Amino acid sequence: MSALYPEIEPYDHGLLDTGDGNLIYWEACGNPAGRPALVLHGGPGSGCSTTARRHFDPDAYRIILFDQRNCGRSLPSAADRKTDLSLNTTWHLVGDIERLRLFFGIDAWLVFGNSWGSTLALAYAETHPQRVVAIVISGVTTTRRSEIDWLCRGMAPLFPEEWHRFRQAASADSQERDEDIVAAYHRLLNHSDSETRLKAARDWHDWESASILLADPQGLPRRWADPAYLLTRARIITHYFVNGAWLEDGQLLNNAGRLTGIPAILLQGRLDIEAPLVTAWELARAWPQSELQLLPHAAHSIANPDISAAIVAATDRFRDFQQK
Repeated sequence: MSALYPEIEPYDHGLLDTGDGNLIYWEACGNPAGRPALVLHGGPGSGCSTTARRHFDPDAYRIILFDQRNCGRSLPSAADRKTDLSLNTTWHLVGDIERLRLFFGIDAWLVFGNSWGSTLALAYAETHPQRVVAIVISGVTTTRRSEIDWLCRGMAPLFPEEWHRFRQAASADSQERDEDIVAAYHRLLNHSDSETRLKAARDWHDWESASILLADPQGLPRRWADPAYLLTRARIITHYFVNGAWLEDGQLLNNAGRLTGIPAILLQGRLDIEAPLVTAWELARAWPQSELQLLPHAAHSIANPDISAAIVAATDRFRDFQQK
């Protein structure tokens, strides 16, 4: 039996104008008078999902979700090469979260994020700690250079055949023999030829799928069958990775003291290849109010029953905690 709450539809949705040419899609679900909770999706560039709504008690929570800049239903889309991504950075997203908070008239909220969403949750909370009552994050990442390198190179010994294809595809038309692989894909995903861009997006996701399929026999997300989705996600990911997510290396761990007083639950699968346990462990050590829960049979995907059940248990716990 699923631990998730039943499927629900938004009671309201719309587009928030950021004032710089971007329109951010948002939706509100659950109880309009409930405890505010913000959902931060992964990727970056994956867009919010219907499943994410189901991690919260809809009778208790006012659940706010949004598609981060240039992905999902937000406009303009990164799938269009003409879309300028220079205004899409970690700090633009932190600003968008504050715009949404003010738009909804929320004083402070619980923040949930998975994978890249955990990085964004930490960046937001360290910038606006007074606006966060609690944090739940899973598949913990801080997007350090070492984490980016692990995803794009460090995993190679685990997937030699897939790594060979990934590397060969990146260097096929490169003028630099040892060009950084993230930079190579970033270049290909901004190429003038549409077929070159699409091939690069598919090659990027083929590499990601190696670790996903190993850990999750249920298969790849259905959205990965959509070429526009692949282009959007790969272009945004490489845009962030090639710029180190606009974070000083180790910044979020080094500034964990700013989170003092914010209770948190960190959920980490022991078998998570994409986001190894060490990051969650280091964060827990630097953040006394956080509780690290290690899930021995789980990997990275929140589709894993153990992870989804743990997320629901965590949000239920903070729901009950707030009622005291």
